[in-house]
Amino acid sequence: MPPGLPLSEVTFMRLAATALLLAFSLPALAQQASPPVAAPAPAAAPIAPLPVPLPGAPESFAPLVRRLLPAVVNISTTQNMAPRPGRPDAPETPQAPPGSPFEEFFRDFFNRNRPPGGPGGPGAPGGPGAPGPGQQGEAPSPNRPTPRRAQSLGSGFIIDASGIVITNNHVIDGADEINVILQDNTSLRATLIATDPRTDLAVLRVNHTAPLPFVPWGDSDTSLVGDWVLAIGNPFGLGGTVTAGIVSARGRDIRQGPFDDFIQTDAAINRGNSGGPLFNMRGEVVGINTAIYSPSGGSIGIGFSIPSNLARSVATQLASGGRVRRGWLGVNIQQVTEEIAESLGLHGGTRGALIARAQEGAPAAAAGIRNGDVVLRFNNQEVREMRTLPRIVAETAVGAQVPVVVWRDGHEETLTVTLGELPNEATPAAATPQAPRGDRPIELSGLGLRVTALNGELRERFRLRPEQRGVVVVEVLPDTPGAEREIRPGDLILEVQQERVNTPQELQERIERLRRQGRATALFLIESQQGQRFVPLRLAPPRGSPG
Repeated sequence: MPPGLPLSEVTFMRLAATALLLAFSLPALAQQASPPVAAPAPAAAPIAPLPVPLPGAPESFAPLVRRLLPAVVNISTTQNMAPRPGRPDAPETPQAPPGSPFEEFFRDFFNRNRPPGGPGGPGAPGGPGAPGPGQQGEAPSPNRPTPRRAQSLGSGFIIDASGIVITNNHVIDGADEINVILQDNTSLRATLIATDPRTDLAVLRVNHTAPLPFVPWGDSDTSLVGDWVLAIGNPFGLGGTVTAGIVSARGRDIRQGPFDDFIQTDAAINRGNSGGPLFNMRGEVVGINTAIYSPSGGSIGIGFSIPSNLARSVATQLASGGRVRRGWLGVNIQQVTEEIAESLGLHGGTRGALIARAQEGAPAAAAGIRNGDVVLRFNNQEVREMRTLPRIVAETAVGAQVPVVVWRDGHEETLTVTLGELPNEATPAAATPQAPRGDRPIELSGLGLRVTALNGELRERFRLRPEQRGVVVVEVLPDTPGAEREIRPGDLILEVQQERVNTPQELQERIERLRRQGRATALFLIESQQGQRFVPLRLAPPRGSPG
């Protein structure tokens, strides 16, 4: 086309089409001309999704709840209290459910509207309505204190058609009257069969004209973290209430007792749920709701239940014999720390329970268990940590002969123990001879301790019993290994590296021998007012030593 001539519309469209064709063709041509590029490495395969709904997760809990609700009961208790000081005849404040909004409402209302005769109220001396000079007032009523009645609410469940009810001990503790309220609002007077404060369990009995609906025990050992659970109870006195959640954790120790082994759940548990059941998806009781962690008193998704395997054993013994018989070993134990494990040459980390004291005459001492032994296995069950041992021992039958594997002198030994019955009170230790009297205090160089032999003056000064023996600590220097381990004046050193010491000289010689052997840590058995414990101390070089 000659230059300067205008483009026709047809020509323009042809040129545009050609340009578009080139634009789409060039990248393809370039790709063909370029060398092949290696394909990227395949990404890790994603985790295959599980089928929905998951096994055991129903679309609705309603059918299960309808079946379980008749066996879950409310527990109402009444306790006679001492008369109120000052105005024993004052009317009672209505007892609203603990923690409910009405509780504070009623309290505030009665504080604002005190009855006549209250402090500063009508009829009070000098107040409105008080008789003036020459007026005759009403004859004062005789001062007859009337007892107050406090009420509380909890939960429970029927475990036998004859009317056996399980709840928490703290729900009925101190009650003068216990009533069990069924799902249809029938109220039955309950009789307390027995309680076990150590596990916070109580067994009640109610009488009814017909067999009562009941729920079965489940196997709590099969409940896994992540399993669905239902909690049914009586929170805030509202009546039968159902919440759902999962098992959040197992084996929780909340420092409630020596046998803590709680199931943790996020199913909402509030005040009033105590004593109520925790169900699995088969409708079996796998726990008894007992405690919650909450700064406010309401549920924040951290609740604790007694495992059914523990509760069932205790409840069965309470219902049949009125008391619980538990196995007893007769030892004081403590946790195995890294330093203690190093001192004893214990392989495999901090495991087992360290015997701080084997009580004389108790089953453990009779079987040959000694101070400083570490119990690794009891009755073929692994002792993972200190707190595991009391629970395993307690669940073992009284009189049973069981194997106990201990760590001693750098190797494992197996002993056979015949278990006794756990007494209600701790068995006191037998008297031991008094250590010979020494001379002036000796400083244990590098440890920051000054020690001396026991005598009458020191026994009186530190309030030590006549049967106690050992080497007494009279001074602890600051910023030393002894101070770091919280050793105090008045503490007694009984053993070093599981060898008994009776005099300061024996103690000092034993420490120096360990230093010559190249030991970095020594294990001391210390007795204080709180009992015996093993304390690992670093054997720092004595002052003035090179390096």
